[in-house]
Amino acid sequence: MESGTGHVVLDTGADDGFTSLRRPARPRADRYELGRSLRERAHRSDMAFWTPPAGRADPVQQVIDQNVGRRPWLIPVRIGRMISSPYAFLRGSANIMADDFAALPSTGITPVICGDAHLGNFGFYASPERELVFDLNDFDEAHPGAWEWDLRRLTVSVYVAGRQNGFRETACADAVRHCVDEYKEQLAHLAERPLLGRSFDRLDVDQLRSAATRDSFRDEIERAARRARRRTSDRALPRFTERRDGTLKLVQEPPLITRPSEGEWEALAEALDGYLNSLPPHWARILAGYRIVDIAHKVVGVGSVGLRAYVALCEGSSPDDVVFLQLKQARRSVVAVHQHGESAWHRHQGQRVVEYQQALQTVSDPLLGWTTVGDVQFYVRQFRDMKGAILVEDIDAGALADYAGICGFLLAKSHARTSGASMIAGYVGGSDKLADSLCRFARAYADQVERDHAALVAAVRRGLLPAETVT
Repeated sequence: MESGTGHVVLDTGADDGFTSLRRPARPRADRYELGRSLRERAHRSDMAFWTPPAGRADPVQQVIDQNVGRRPWLIPVRIGRMISSPYAFLRGSANIMADDFAALPSTGITPVICGDAHLGNFGFYASPERELVFDLNDFDEAHPGAWEWDLRRLTVSVYVAGRQNGFRETACADAVRHCVDEYKEQLAHLAERPLLGRSFDRLDVDQLRSAATRDSFRDEIERAARRARRRTSDRALPRFTERRDGTLKLVQEPPLITRPSEGEWEALAEALDGYLNSLPPHWARILAGYRIVDIAHKVVGVGSVGLRAYVALCEGSSPDDVVFLQLKQARRSVVAVHQHGESAWHRHQGQRVVEYQQALQTVSDPLLGWTTVGDVQFYVRQFRDMKGAILVEDIDAGALADYAGICGFLLAKSHARTSGASMIAGYVGGSDKLADSLCRFARAYADQVERDHAALVAAVRRGLLPAETVT
């Protein structure tokens, strides 16, 4: 069928909630050939080019537009974080990239995508078995969409991060090439496997360490894993709580951690009761054994600053039996704007985030759920659950190439989990054409990110936007 942008959107068999087991499946070889035939309509060499089109939207205005509906007193914090570097700007501007990418060549293959696939949105977290795994870990923008958008955004983030670290252009390009090569090879491998079988692949710390070819990157993996293992609810108690009048309370650190009004507190507590209904019965019963001790508004991330985000401290059978839950506001995905008819599937944006996170991750937080406070929709997850990240600012050029390859590998795994893998593999093929094209594109669009970042910095200097640096 036709998309809203005029691109043909193919039936990939992606999980849209309406698939029938009685529908005949297209043979894998036919799907591969269909993907291969798409090269005639969307040439792989055309993926190389980026020139800002005439009439391109002003990036500063796009940032301002994204501030609508956010907490006004936190907008300066958001802007302060975005102007800190081009890489930080990239993290907070998924909407700008989506608008730009929507006009670029596209195959029309639309699995579920992350929608915000950059280096900082991969990381550690705990599996339900309490093992440390590494995977995509941000799904606020997840939605059926063009797989190319995820790969474009990931490769651009690699290039921008490399430049920020002072690496040569050749080193940035090498890291991008490694990312695309790993995506290509993993996708081709998974396309040959049964859909159910490919859904169980995961990457744990030992496998991540084995995938690294540089000692410097292995060392960073060890450091990041140690940090992640310390990020648990019980260890968070001294950091985020204090006793006042014999009662445990979440600390306040304005403007980043603040106390909601009494009415807001009660509405959130009621919404958390409703959230239990979105969980599998086993986990709902377990959480029902806890009680809410305190709730605070806590700023998170870069792109999410200003949206409503809360932390709830829940206590079980003893003072050290605690769970931190995070409620995070869910808004319409930036991808959905460019998908014809797709957004009608998602009456609750928190439910969208949860379902697509579970589609893209091999294993997910068992406490993922959703709820509503008034007319604001939220998803809910564990706040301190061994979450951690590789700090790209701390790695050398060789480690960046290693890390980019791992992220490309994981992105392919995620795309392959929702079908379309055979068609994408057919389109990508076995040559270096796509890698060559995306190396050129990543460099050109990295220039664009730097120009957009400079425009935002200039707007702040002119007083058009307020900015506040808060750590």
